[in-house]
Amino acid sequence: MRKSKALLLMKTLYPILLFALTISVYGERPNILMIAVDDLRPQLGSYGQSQIQSPNVDKLAASGTRFDRAYCMVPTCGASRASLMSGVRPSPNRFVGYTARIDEDAPDVVPLHSHLKRNGYETISLGKILHYPADFEQGWARAPWRPKRNAKPPHQAIPGWTPPSNLDELLSQSKNHRLPFASYDVPDDTLGDGQVATEAIKQLKRLSNQDAPFFLAVGFFKPHLPFNAPKKYWDLYDDTPIDLPDNYSVPIDAPEEAIHNFGELRSYAGVPKKGPVSDQMAKTLIRGYYASVSYTDAQIGRVLDELDRSGLNENTIVVLWGDHGWNLGEHTLWAKHCTFENSMRVPLIFRTPQTETNSQGQTTKALAEFVDIYPTLCELAGIDSPDHLEGKSLAPVLKNPKSKGKSYAIGRFNNGDTIRSNRWRYTEYTTRENRGEGPIISRMLYDHDKDPDENRNLSNLPEYKQTIKNLSRQLNRRKGK
Repeated sequence: MRKSKALLLMKTLYPILLFALTISVYGERPNILMIAVDDLRPQLGSYGQSQIQSPNVDKLAASGTRFDRAYCMVPTCGASRASLMSGVRPSPNRFVGYTARIDEDAPDVVPLHSHLKRNGYETISLGKILHYPADFEQGWARAPWRPKRNAKPPHQAIPGWTPPSNLDELLSQSKNHRLPFASYDVPDDTLGDGQVATEAIKQLKRLSNQDAPFFLAVGFFKPHLPFNAPKKYWDLYDDTPIDLPDNYSVPIDAPEEAIHNFGELRSYAGVPKKGPVSDQMAKTLIRGYYASVSYTDAQIGRVLDELDRSGLNENTIVVLWGDHGWNLGEHTLWAKHCTFENSMRVPLIFRTPQTETNSQGQTTKALAEFVDIYPTLCELAGIDSPDHLEGKSLAPVLKNPKSKGKSYAIGRFNNGDTIRSNRWRYTEYTTRENRGEGPIISRMLYDHDKDPDENRNLSNLPEYKQTIKNLSRQLNRRKGK
């Protein structure tokens, strides 16, 4: 009997003692709210682009630091996220495709969430953070949460889009058995990202009643294909002119390795197996992308509003990123999966509660890579960084956005390795079989001072031979091996 009472007392006191130990060891560390958005390109109001209505991301940028030249490591979701969360660069045999996993490609590293958990953080994953929820699942305090796949309601008509007469046949023949876009007259919570926001709000309410620090990672699925969004977000663009990009053509002298067949989009009904999409479909895709971004932006606003309402914002670092860019017809391309600027450049916003590292609404031209996020959060949280990290903390840039930062951003996709300097983007291609380790078969070079849209490849012009030599040396010195 006495033993039972003693055991009961130990069970009662253990959580209290553990909490007290956590506070005494770690002190009052800042919380971290990480917001990940799939396929988000920096075509946002806060980035000087007026086409997409993104008031909540813009509001976050106005209260934090916006990185104008941030770059993903790999322009495909699984590999990009695995590299970011591990702090390790991709290589020809590591973090290659959308199915990449840290526990398979780099099992000896300590991912960001695991490291924070070891340092007293309650780590929570909602929505899409790593491509596979089971990837290093033990690093989360509880099983990663994702919304249930509910049956979709009937589609609403989309003005300007006339479905083909043989749509049923096209649906049955396509890989995904659906169109690449849809409008639904439903509340936000009917679709996945609305449910992610609701769960995030629920977790913030719970976390506001505890004192241990938390790492809440909230991953939104849109604007990933298909461009499905509630009707009210499509309606935002009823009167918005939707134009095809000015560079709806292959760059002059671009090698064939640079242009892909955008198979991700072609798996949907109504998209031809080869050749361009119709202008009507192209414009509807662009509008659908806009609607999807606005839908996700509204869910981000709901989460940030709860953070403010709860008072947690006073001691919470917020970082928002899109896992890679996206092409909306530029260079005849759709989706990502290439080393052009539109695929590699990403939105990245930090907001910190410490006044010495955060001036409201500041912007920086300093180059940033996704492998820099892990060491940045470690420094801001006041914890040591693991030795395996290959990035560089951005905390000095947050303190002084005019600081020089790093000189290059490195990335890769499949058989292309790319480097972005202040002025140039340079890419080397090997054969697909050698994937970055064989002889170079083609190159691309773009001068962003004179050609920011990358419309003419300069790599074959003799006057750029020395520029290419210098960039190639830097690229091969720094890329993942």
